[in-house]
This record gives sequence, structure tokens and C-alpha cells, in this order.
Amino acid sequence: MNPRAPFAYLKADLPASLVVALVALPLCLGIALASGAPLFSGLIAGIVGGIVVGALSKSPLSVSGPAAGLTVIVLDAIQTLPSFEAFLLAVILAGMLQLAFGLTRAGVLSEFVPSAVITGMLTAIGIILLLKQVPHAAGFDGDYEGSFEFYQANGHNTFSAITYTLKESVLWGALLISSLSLAFLFWWDHARPTTGPLRFLPGPLVVVLIGIVGNMLLGQVSPDLQIKPTHLVQVPVSDDLPHFLSFFSFPDFTAISNPAVWKVAGTLAIVASLESLLSVKAVDEIDPQRRTTDKNRELFAQGAGNIVSGMVGGIPVTSVIVRSSANVEAKAESKQSAILHGFWLLLSVLLIPTALNLIPLSALAAILIATGYKLAKPKLFVQRFRQGWTQFIPFIVTVLAILLTDLLVGILIGLIVGFVFVIGRNFRSAITFACDDDDCLIRARRNLYFIHKHELQRELGRVPDNRNLLIDLSSTSYVDLDNIDIINAFIKGAEYRGINVVVRGDIARRSAPLINAPKFEVSFT
Repeated sequence: MNPRAPFAYLKADLPASLVVALVALPLCLGIALASGAPLFSGLIAGIVGGIVVGALSKSPLSVSGPAAGLTVIVLDAIQTLPSFEAFLLAVILAGMLQLAFGLTRAGVLSEFVPSAVITGMLTAIGIILLLKQVPHAAGFDGDYEGSFEFYQANGHNTFSAITYTLKESVLWGALLISSLSLAFLFWWDHARPTTGPLRFLPGPLVVVLIGIVGNMLLGQVSPDLQIKPTHLVQVPVSDDLPHFLSFFSFPDFTAISNPAVWKVAGTLAIVASLESLLSVKAVDEIDPQRRTTDKNRELFAQGAGNIVSGMVGGIPVTSVIVRSSANVEAKAESKQSAILHGFWLLLSVLLIPTALNLIPLSALAAILIATGYKLAKPKLFVQRFRQGWTQFIPFIVTVLAILLTDLLVGILIGLIVGFVFVIGRNFRSAITFACDDDDCLIRARRNLYFIHKHELQRELGRVPDNRNLLIDLSSTSYVDLDNIDIINAFIKGAEYRGINVVVRGDIARRSAPLINAPKFEVSFT
């Protein structure tokens, strides 16, 4: 963004921020509920993730808030630590550790994640949104909003929840509203004008109005179809300012000597950092402008966000791909969108919580289903398949692993498979050998690492006696010391076999003291 024009992107970021706030609202509440924390602590995390992390991060499109990937850790920590206030201290300490990660440049680790795994993560999240939101769209809220786990706490899994809903638990009023909302969203994607004020109208905002007004009309026309409060947004409502302030909690600093608090802090710091780095990396992949985020600065921003969140009663925050992808789809252009979404959450829970509690969850489910479809379009599978098995297998394994386990376990499985293929590619021939009469050539086509020792020894063993040998390392920028030792040993023995050896390439001088041999030129026809 041009620093002399801080509001240059406001026309795009303002409507996008409203979309992200609407997506974030039920997720904040659902994740707090699943974590065993007060509902308001999820809203605090969403507000802090938008305002604090958004302001400090250099990511133009990433949006932070409470994450489903931490629910199991948070739930266990709240149950095992002496109090919720002690848990808040652990959140603060986790934030401090993340500051240290950022300062020690640990963010560079994200650059080693294969792109097939990143794409697989995005696709899997899209499919999960599609599958997990179908029950909510039909009026069954057996699992919390924002869940990524295959096995649910209510005994169902992702697939059985859908069949159960369609057979036993359809609320026809909810299904009607979600169907109308979905139809509008897909129509609006094609019919949205490119000029005039309507081009700035966010489709999800219209969907919320469809939900609220539609449910009111159902109450007048067919009360049996009207959606009951249990299927509406449930934001805590305060009677006055003191009551509102009572929703906040504060850390218990006396628990700082408790080893369990430090254990939770370390776990949160590592997992939250990993999830944030992967999310930011994925958002960079889907950024239309292909901008690159400073990962170390992102860890610093996440750490600051967790310190602030813990100080005022919020659960941990990370960069979240669902909100971020909604931000991208809403055509945001800068981090102003993430910051504004935090302000909208703050103002809405402070000023209009009663109005928020009129929004049907089925309308918000329609927004998430549309977002999921855009993340998991069939053409993504075709594109990866055309790139070959080395790309398609890590991609599809990541998708299936996330679908059948949860986000973090699935990513770990995808990383293992991805790294196996990366290592496999490096085991491919890196050395060429050729001989023409008395002249032989051994050429390294790329850097030589420990895994190339056997190949180098094999090719050197093919050189006949009484020959001129050129070892060409000019295409390398690094040669592992084990390979240097192999070359040195060969040169020592070459004089007894009548082999004249020349090593070409600056790397020979920079990597280790290779034995010099008389220089000559070799030509091959």
C-alpha cells in the first residue's frame, strides 16, 4: 500500500471487512463453546485478531482470530489448569514465546512446506466447509461452528451427521432460508454489476438480511416453520456498561510458577505458530497479486495478539484460513479489511447484540458453503493431476488426511508424504558420465548432498585407467563435505592408475581444499 494514500483501498476493503465479520461471528462463538471457554472470550479473540494482529502483521489479506485447530488443546488446558485465569496467563506466555520465535527468524521454516501440501490444505478446508455446514444449513447444530474434526463430540462423524440430518433432523424453515441464500450468492457472483454503487454491495450482507427478514416472515405466515432461538446467533447481551465489562476476565499472575502453565504455553506457542505460518503461506498462494508475507513479522504479530488476548480474557488467536479465504473472495486489497472486521465485531457486540441474535445460523452456513466451494473447485484436482504424480499424491493425501482426521494431524501426514517425494526427487540422477577415447567427463548437474555419495562413487568407479578426467562442478553452489572427501580420495589414487584429474568450478575452491591437478581442456563430439 502506498503510505501516502492509507485509504486508497477502502472502497474494496470496507465491504470485504463486513463479509469477514459476518463469517467470523459464529466461528468465534462456536470455537469458544467447543473449547470450554466463555462465549465472550471467543469474541475477544476475534476482535484482538482483527485489530491488534491486523495492525502489526504485514500480510495484506490474512485474518486472525480463534482457531478450530487449537480447540482440543484449549479444552484440555482449561480443564486441567487451576482456573480459567491461569489459562489466560498461559496464553500470554505463549504470546511471549511467539515474539521470541519471530525475533529468532523461525518463520523461515514455512518456506520448506511443499506447495502441493499447501494446495491440499486449502482444498480440504473447502471440502470440510461444504460438508460440515450442510447440517447447519438444514437446521441441525450438533457440532460447533468451525469444527474440522472428522469424529464429532455428539457421536457422529462428518458424513454420518449429514445423513442423520437429512433423515431425522431437517428444519424446513432453516433449509428454505439457506437454499435461498445459496441461490442468491451464486447468482450474485455472475450478476454483480461492474459499475455503479451496487458493485460494492457484499452478497453475504444481503444473505444476512434474507435470513433475518425471511425468518420474520415465516413467523407471520407459517409459525411452525419459523426458526427458533436455538438456531440463531447467540451473542452475550449486556444490560449496561458495568455488565458488559463483567464479561472480561484477567490473568492470574500468581500461577506463573506452576509448571503446567508453562507446558500449556509452550504447546500453544508451537501449534499456534505452525497453524499461523501455514495459513499465511496458503493465503499468499491465493492472493491475486501474489504478494509475499514476512513470516517472522507474522510470528511477532501473532505473539502480540496473544498477549493482548490473554490480558483481557480471550482465547488464543492464529491466522485462520476460513476467514482469510473469505477475505480474498470478498476482493479485499489490503490489511485494512482485517482491521476493520475487528472493529465491526467490537461495535456490533457492544451496540447491537440483540440484532445479531436475529441472524439464522443457516444463512451463515450458506456463506461458508459458498466459500468452501470456491476453495475446492474440481479444476484444482485436474490441475494437480496434470502436474504429475509427485505433485498429485502429496496433494490428495493431504486432502484425505485432513478430511478423515483433523487439520493439524492431516497437515502433518501431508508434510511427511510431501517430504518423501522431495527426497525422492533428490535421489534422481544428479551426475552424468561420458567417455570419448582418452577423455572422460563427470559432471554434477546440481548441488551434491549426502544422499548423492553412492552415485558419485559409482560414476568415479567407471573411469578406466590411463585416462584424462574432468570433474565439472561448475553447475553447483554447494557440495557436501562427504562428497568432497570422495573426490579427494579418488584424486589421491588416480596417480597410481595413470588418471589425470582436473576439477572445474569455483565450488571446488570454496567447499574444501581439493587437490589440484594439471589443468587441461576436454572436448567431446
